[in-house]
Amino acid sequence: MSIYSLWGALEIGLIFGLVALGVLISFRLLRFPDLTVDGSFPLGGATAATLISLGMDPFTSTLIASLAGAVAGMITGWLNVKLKIMDLLASILMMIALYSINLRIMGRPNVPLISEPTVFTMLQPEGVTDYIMRPLILLVLVIVIKFVLDWYFATQAGLAMRATGSNPRMARAQGVATGNRVLVGMGISNALCALAGALFAQSQGGADISMGIGTIVIGLAAVIVGESIMPSRKMVVITLAVIVGAVLYRFFIALALNADFVGLKAQDLNLVTALLVTFALVIPLLKQRLRGKKGG
Repeated sequence: MSIYSLWGALEIGLIFGLVALGVLISFRLLRFPDLTVDGSFPLGGATAATLISLGMDPFTSTLIASLAGAVAGMITGWLNVKLKIMDLLASILMMIALYSINLRIMGRPNVPLISEPTVFTMLQPEGVTDYIMRPLILLVLVIVIKFVLDWYFATQAGLAMRATGSNPRMARAQGVATGNRVLVGMGISNALCALAGALFAQSQGGADISMGIGTIVIGLAAVIVGESIMPSRKMVVITLAVIVGAVLYRFFIALALNADFVGLKAQDLNLVTALLVTFALVIPLLKQRLRGKKGG
């Protein structure tokens, strides 16, 4: 595998590290099976790409895209909390609605950004190759967001959100407004996914209506791989683990698709994803069996 492929895998891995952080909040902390991610990821890309193509600066466009994702996540939470629609069904309804919304935003199936400015081109210093600078920019951004989340989940509001997912009945008994915590958590989760979509569109040179297909699977794979490699109950370690899991996931994908002896091609991406997720799910079971044999 070439150096260019390695840097590319790191770049995409860091972008999906933001998705993994969002999935961590919804699936792990809130225990909310949220499929909105498959819609909020392209929502971020569609919003940012459309605004940039209309002449808005990339930073403001990316911020608005993140806010759009937050609104989508909060609507999903509202459907569940206020209208009492089952959490999984509420997220499916929102995901379906976002497909049409994304088409409305773009006005067509895709919006190219080949000749438009992006956050990467505006932050890139002269003399530095773009395929090296983009991962470095993303690394700084992901680290900053990780520390902000670590700080937030150590505050009273963050602890209340974690308590809502762990034991909502006990949280309500302690005076926590669990419905509001779900709305905020879903907003943060999908804002991160939309931010990832906005950065992905700018990194890949455009937004496409189908760019969100399978995003939730990638996010879950990153969370599962990270937790398998770095098991911990400390939030600081957990957030780091899912980011590492996302990067490793992309490295595994790049290695599998670039290994000549394996013989895989680009159309085998979903197959490789399914195999990696299956392997990640089996790891905890293998560990338990090994511990059982040692104990015996």
